[in-house]
Amino acid sequence: MALGALQWTRANAMVALSSWMEEVAVPGGRLTQQERQQIALGLADDLAYAEIARRLDRPTSTITREVMRNGGPAAYRADLAHRATEHRAHRRRPAAPHGPQPPRQADGRDIEAVRAYEETFTTLLMRSGVPRIAAGVLTCLYTTDAGSLTASELVARLQVSPASISKSIAFLESQGLVVRERDDRRRERYVADADVWYQSMIASARSNAELATTARQGVGVLGPGTPAAVRLENVARFMDFVGESIARAAEQAREILTTTPEGGGAPVLRADRG
Repeated sequence: MALGALQWTRANAMVALSSWMEEVAVPGGRLTQQERQQIALGLADDLAYAEIARRLDRPTSTITREVMRNGGPAAYRADLAHRATEHRAHRRRPAAPHGPQPPRQADGRDIEAVRAYEETFTTLLMRSGVPRIAAGVLTCLYTTDAGSLTASELVARLQVSPASISKSIAFLESQGLVVRERDDRRRERYVADADVWYQSMIASARSNAELATTARQGVGVLGPGTPAAVRLENVARFMDFVGESIARAAEQAREILTTTPEGGGAPVLRADRG
């Protein structure tokens, strides 16, 4: 056990060292976002690292390190890999400010810690399928004390064009993730709809119920009592239980999304509420 742990530690240390060396001097310069997209396409086509490297005119070791440090061949995503590289570079060498800078409140918060958290939250949203700028918009809306932001405020925070914000808002609205409001000055403000978390749980419960129904249809087709039918019936029972549990829990906990707890604690809900 100790030997295995030592070998794992040494192996990861070598990956970290080689990754650092690649950052310092990658033959041909650092990988571009377009090259990372080509790597992702190559992995999807089940190409060998050497073949991907040949097509990009890069050393095979560069492709290997790039893929392994960003989730491996099964989980590699070009946009996340490029974003992670930019984040590491930013942490080592802060970029010179350009354009209007995002407003920062004098609230005593650690600005670097806030930025790191925003980066983490945005990356998590991207992994769930939200486009990059739209994920940044959601992060801003969830982390602002104001509870809402205007398009110009989002432009300043994310350092992107107004058109990009408009496109991202349109996408988020289509998914039911944000709503528009007007303030006292008749300006449009965007708010992250907290109820979307409840709706997503209910949608998941419905999906489980549909799967259970389809599994039971297979029982009739394949013949009750056969091994395949028994397997499908077990799947149906499992999905029924999980779906009903999700729906019940979502209904019980829905008010948490709009409750301001007294004393900073989380609301405690009884399990037998209904």
